[in-house]
Amino acid sequence: MKAIVVTDRAAGTAGMRLAERPDPDAARLAGLEGANYGDVVVAVHASGYTGDELEWPSTWIDRLGRDRTPSIPGHELAGVVTALSYGTSGLSVGQRVFGLTDWTRDGTLAEYTVVEARNLAPLPGDVDFVAGAGVAMTGLTAWQGLFDHGRLRAGQSVLVHGAAGAVGSMATQLAREAGAHVIGTGRATGRRAALDFGAQEFVDLDHDTLEDVGRVDLVFDVIGGDVQKRSAALVRAGGTLVTVTGPPEGRPADGLAVDFVVVSDRAQLGEIAQRVRDGRLRTNIGTVATLDDAVAAFTTTAPAKGKTVIRVRP
Repeated sequence: MKAIVVTDRAAGTAGMRLAERPDPDAARLAGLEGANYGDVVVAVHASGYTGDELEWPSTWIDRLGRDRTPSIPGHELAGVVTALSYGTSGLSVGQRVFGLTDWTRDGTLAEYTVVEARNLAPLPGDVDFVAGAGVAMTGLTAWQGLFDHGRLRAGQSVLVHGAAGAVGSMATQLAREAGAHVIGTGRATGRRAALDFGAQEFVDLDHDTLEDVGRVDLVFDVIGGDVQKRSAALVRAGGTLVTVTGPPEGRPADGLAVDFVVVSDRAQLGEIAQRVRDGRLRTNIGTVATLDDAVAAFTTTAPAKGKTVIRVRP
């Protein structure tokens, strides 16, 4: 099969190349080559890609800390199940699915990938594969940050950093649908998009004063650094700062600071897919490229707008 592989951590995206890799097959799933109980093989139709994946230790080492290069990046997918391992339930061969793969196993920038069945959800027939791959990680990250960790409720206020971005736009829409007052932030060029995605106010981080926002119940942070530290002071008593940038540098004086890593969840993926079908959740997809052109798409110097998705099959 064709796949994008990386072998040199220091090279970054310049070290990516299109290569031939062995196909995962039913023999592997039967245990002849170490597949796990509950795995499925998926023919990948579309794969999402997160820009800082090559900085993640899990891209380069397995769970025991051993080098696993050449490795295949990408952990967001939509495709069709082609084989099941022994004991797999809840999915069937030929079924359209989407979701996330394990961080420490070969990923989705390939024609086929092996995924734990529990990490996948059915993809409705009227949701495009590109859309499915585009909302798998972004939608789950927003959902879990807002509701699982942020405990957002109707009537509360939420400050969403990067509200025009791939994750921030999902958080903006989900928070607004939940009945929250949404204040988006970003650069001036993102104002129109953030408002279109549902933000009721917008703060230009280059020119406006963040502190003028006042107190909020929840900060959803995808930026970190000084912006996160300043945002912590805006969280009212009992509120929460949620971040995906690592251990929080800023902590509310009388509230919680939570950092988390997104996990795949079949029920939440189902909620996200239903909202895409209903038009309640709009995708935010920027670049769409073929697998043959993926390396060029990842190495471009143009600023990213929305999620980068690779269409693996026509």
